[in-house]
Formats: sequence, structure tokens, C-alpha cells
Amino acid sequence: MFVVCGEALFDVYAAGDTAAGVALDARVGGSPFNTAVGLARLAQPVALLAAVSRDFLGERLMRALQLEGVDCSAVQRSDAPTTLALVGESASRLPSYSFYGAGCADQQLTHQALAKLPNDVSALQFGSYAMVIEPIASTLRALVEREHSRTLIAYDPNVRLNVESDLDRWRQALDWMLPRCQLLKISDEDLQLLHPGTEPERFAADALRSGINLVVVTGGAEGAAAWTRRAHVRVSPASVNVVDTVGAGDTFQAALLTWLVEHDALEGTALGALGGEKLQSALDFATRASAITCSRRGADMPRRKELD
Repeated sequence: MFVVCGEALFDVYAAGDTAAGVALDARVGGSPFNTAVGLARLAQPVALLAAVSRDFLGERLMRALQLEGVDCSAVQRSDAPTTLALVGESASRLPSYSFYGAGCADQQLTHQALAKLPNDVSALQFGSYAMVIEPIASTLRALVEREHSRTLIAYDPNVRLNVESDLDRWRQALDWMLPRCQLLKISDEDLQLLHPGTEPERFAADALRSGINLVVVTGGAEGAAAWTRRAHVRVSPASVNVVDTVGAGDTFQAALLTWLVEHDALEGTALGALGGEKLQSALDFATRASAITCSRRGADMPRRKELD
């Protein structure tokens, strides 16, 4: 069982002008929500640890999770409203976000929710702004502290400066996680935000010395690279007609975790022992999955049969 920890919200897209304003297209989302759905679509047992509103949008989030087969037993319900993320597109066709989330449900996860975690957890996935916004950040850090010596911890910073603009908070979260996680996936864009001018090779070497077993740096159109103590590989992106890139990183992480568990490489020692050929296969699988997501609008992650 995978457990993905963090926020669930609504992505709201502009759908064209109307006579009196703008039409909006609201879709379920949030990086951890997307990763959980991505794992479920790839036929992996997965639960979401999150706080979800009791409002009508929260009810829609719950229905979406249940329809996808995500275990909701660790979801904590809240009377606070659902966060809205307005999604636009920059001139370079990258997603641009405006968040309306102050005091919203996804940030209100309390320590009581940790008692509802499934018993058979093989890996915990963390990331996005849930690791830097209180009170959920303290709750998730308590979980990491409790579990990192016995459960695989995977982390993707997924920096969102329009949610938390203080880069030091994101750096502190990354620094805190480095000695406590075994798998780190970070985009080159996030790496340059947090450590400007740092080459991925140097960052990976430092991360491996801190105790991480597998470091992956994704570069969008530049492909992806991975490092263990045994090997380093780089792969080119899959060829695709890009509609948008929303959810591409979440899809990559879900697919990477799927490949690892299916090849008996999720345990820390096996993860660190991955050689070049297996790393290549893992990255190929993850980049193909994320390419499918990029080929259609929104965070519409692939199902297993699309990859097989």
C-alpha cells in the first residue's frame, strides 16, 4: 500500500469569455491528489492522507477518489472551504497558478489523522506546499519522523511560490527531508529556485551523501536523469504533442513508484543498488507516462493499459 500525503483541491481553468464575465472549468486536483490517482490508475493500492472539506467541492473530491479506487480511510473531513487554484498558461506554455487557500480545509490536517493510516504501508509520498504550510506541515513532519527508519519515504518538493513566497521555507523543508527520505525527485526548475546555479550532478552527489538512495532530476523537454551510488543515467523525453503540462510531474512520480514496486526495488537497499540498465528502464516508464498526461488537458493521468 502506498500512502500519498498532502493536499486535495480544485484546479479552475478559464474556459472563455461570457457575456457577463468568464466561464470557468473546475477540475479535481492538487499534486498529492494527482499522485494518488496516478498510482491507482497504474493498478497500485494507494491511500490518501489529507484533509478534505465537507462543502460541495469537497464532496466532489471524495467521489472522485472513490471512483478511482483510492483508499479514503485516512482522509480527515473539515468544515473549512476547499482551496481553489486558478490555472493559466504562460507564454512558454507552462502552467501558472493563483491560489485561494488561506484557512482552507487542505491545510488543516491534524495529528489525529495519523491514527487512521493503513497498517500495510510500503511507502509514504510527500511533497508540494503541504510541507511548508501550517498546521499540515507539522503533522506531516511528525509522520516522517515516526516512519523514516522503517518505511520508504519519497519526496518531491514541487515548489509553489504563489502559495508560499519565502524560498527559505522551501529550502528548510528540503534540507530537513534530505536525511529522512530514501527517494528524492525534484524538477530542475525547482532545483534552480532553491539552489541557483547548482548543477544537478553536484546536487545529486550531495543528496546521496546525506543518505538518499535514489535521486531523480526531471527537466521537462530536456528529459530526466537519475543517480544511485552505483550508476547515473539520463533519458530523453518521449515525443508528444503537448496540450499542457499540468500533472506531468505527479504522473512521473506515480509511474516511477509503480516501476520500483513492480521490480522489487522499493526497499531502501534495493533502491540504492539499482544499476544503469534498471534505472534506464524506470525513467523510460515514467517519462512515457508523463508524456501521455501532457498530451491531454489537465492532470489526466494514464491508466496501466495505455503504458502496456
